[in-house]
Amino acid sequence: MLLARRGAWLVLAAMASLPAAAQWKDWDYEFDQEKKPWQEMQAQLPTYPKTDNLRKVDGGGGSSHQFFVDDASVSVGDDGVVRYTLMVKTGGGATNVSFEGIRCESRDYKVYAFGRTNGEWSRARDPQWRHIEAQTINGYRYILHNEYFCPAKKFPASLKEIAQNLRYGPPRRPE
Repeated sequence: MLLARRGAWLVLAAMASLPAAAQWKDWDYEFDQEKKPWQEMQAQLPTYPKTDNLRKVDGGGGSSHQFFVDDASVSVGDDGVVRYTLMVKTGGGATNVSFEGIRCESRDYKVYAFGRTNGEWSRARDPQWRHIEAQTINGYRYILHNEYFCPAKKFPASLKEIAQNLRYGPPRRPE
């Protein structure tokens, strides 16, 4: 009889502690999931792109422009931003160079600087993060985000994977 009472007492004590244990489990999860607010690293301007380092990337259909990324300029910051130099050769023969960043987690981009014909950089006047939209014409940022830099959508690829994507094209995904 005494043993039965002790057993019942242990069962009741265990049942009473279950809600408390569940609360602690949830607290640990919420504590571990607590994120610090995102903070952007300060970007350093790369050296001006050299022709040997340019890799042609898909710029989307409907455009006569050609898009190139300087693979020597690509970096992946601790802030989750892939920074790179882009060269656009327009159908009319003009060449535009910019230093940009793509934030994988939010699918945003920012232009930090523009290249001058003398090989120097001019900082962008109002660099702001802007959302990358899927576009038919000049959809290169959307393609860079989804296929070259951020195939996992929320996280940047490794520098090695990005270099492979730039050299050989992004891997084909099953449709």
